[in-house]
Amino acid sequence: MSFFFNRGRSRQPADVVRSTKELLLRIQEAPSNPKADEELAKQLAQMKIIVQGTQEITTSPDQVHALVQATLQEDLLFDLSRTIHLLPFEARKDTQTIFSHILRFRPAAYAPDKDPPVISYIVHNRPEVLVELCRGYNQSQSAMPCGVILREALKFDVVTAVILYDQSNEGEPAVRLSELKPNLPQSGNGVFWNFFHWIDKSNFEVSADAFTTFREILTRHKSLVTAYLATNFDLFFGKFNNILIQSDSYVTKRQSIKLLGEILLDRANYNVMMAYVESGDNLKLCMKLLRDDRKMVQYEGFHVFKVFVANPNKSMAVQRILINNRDRLLRFLPKFLEDRTDDDQFTDEKSFLVRQIELLPREPVDPGRPSREAHPGHNTAAAV
Repeated sequence: MSFFFNRGRSRQPADVVRSTKELLLRIQEAPSNPKADEELAKQLAQMKIIVQGTQEITTSPDQVHALVQATLQEDLLFDLSRTIHLLPFEARKDTQTIFSHILRFRPAAYAPDKDPPVISYIVHNRPEVLVELCRGYNQSQSAMPCGVILREALKFDVVTAVILYDQSNEGEPAVRLSELKPNLPQSGNGVFWNFFHWIDKSNFEVSADAFTTFREILTRHKSLVTAYLATNFDLFFGKFNNILIQSDSYVTKRQSIKLLGEILLDRANYNVMMAYVESGDNLKLCMKLLRDDRKMVQYEGFHVFKVFVANPNKSMAVQRILINNRDRLLRFLPKFLEDRTDDDQFTDEKSFLVRQIELLPREPVDPGRPSREAHPGHNTAAAV
């Protein structure tokens, strides 16, 4: 009789994980294998039921825990992260769901203030999972599911730290959390720096998702990112200005200018902002945005431009450019986006900038000097 009672019982989580791993290896060796694809999709669907349940099936914490342990033991998350682009569409969606649930899973009586165990395991033992998820942007099939998984993982600062500080090349071990060197300037070879390429050179869907993840990396964990930008200031903003701000894609250009404004105006990034607005080259780039033929680019550029003008301690280079362009700016700004009549804050900000430009000295003044004595030798600088 026990035979009949056992027929409807689902397989054990460890068995499902092992079967999934074996099938992943098969499709890597022979990608065009419909039978293996179908069987793999069934196994992943079973895993999704275990972690998420259905209207008829309630999840069991013990079953989920067993699945998580088996997944880590078999290194399945790494295998899934690097082969997700080979999976059928529904299987990719199921993988996204499985990943997200496993990353969040906390066993019973687990301290709520600690990172979930899978997050801790990944950053200490298998950071290659995170690197491979980022590299999912190399293929359009895996970009969006990998992006969703990454943004779930990026809720935890340790994940952001690993992605920011990893400098491994493909095929090399990724950096463990204990190996991070926050004070060492980077070379631009790590996985984080690939986001500039994925955003600028990919098709629209991949670029948009990569930008969403890129923004999440740079805005969620403020103290971590502020320190990172301070250490890698020239490299980061060199790429940001040259690749993203000057992108041929209107969407990328507009989103990037808006993100730049968010970064600079965030109180946590005060020192980063002050370093950025000291640069005359950065101001020149910003002033070019004001003359763009697309109004939203002009508008987002304005919010960066105002930081330069409102800074009470302008560098000599910035003063020189503003002074040499004073008359042009005073003619330009009152008419700038004058159709935004319902935006009182924008109108007030324009008036404030006009007043600040009117009050500029006749010649640049060294901001380090207590007096407002004109600094000699700079009145012949060329205008932008």
